[in-house]
Amino acid sequence: MNSRYVAQTGIIAAAYAAFTLISILFLGSLAWGPIQFRISELMVITALFTPAAVPGMTLGCLLANLINIPLSGTGALGMLDVVFGSLATFLSMLFIRKFKERPRFALLAPVLINALIVSAYLPLILKGIGYYTIPFTTIALDGFYLWMYLFGFIATAIGQGVVIYLIGYPLYRALKKFEVISEE
Repeated sequence: MNSRYVAQTGIIAAAYAAFTLISILFLGSLAWGPIQFRISELMVITALFTPAAVPGMTLGCLLANLINIPLSGTGALGMLDVVFGSLATFLSMLFIRKFKERPRFALLAPVLINALIVSAYLPLILKGIGYYTIPFTTIALDGFYLWMYLFGFIATAIGQGVVIYLIGYPLYRALKKFEVISEE
């Protein structure tokens, strides 16, 4: 492990945590809650350029989710997000690194892994704080775990997909084309 790797890890972690918290503060329930639309998720493309993105994104996710506990008022239930959200990020980054030669395919990992994992624990957190109304509606799903999970799966996959494929992938292509970031 060299100093460049450590520096890249720290920069990625700090940037992801900061962008996530900014998303949560400005987008509220669109970035945290039944809908997971976080602009910071476009940073998954860093795994296409450097192995430092694996620990960097994982650490950044862990920090953002820890800091979000008092912001969201989840208390101890917020630790589910810290543990399993960070695990989802870690698994996604490993997958992206493994398939970095096929970026469109590799970027499916955070879409599907987050949809599967986050949607499994998010209903527990939201029910614990007495909140599970579909944003912009009066439709309450609390008490119906399966419906909460299915809605969360779909909403998370769509949110992740939009950010990663409509913003992140074009950004990756531009960075690669203009050689702004060199690989490894």
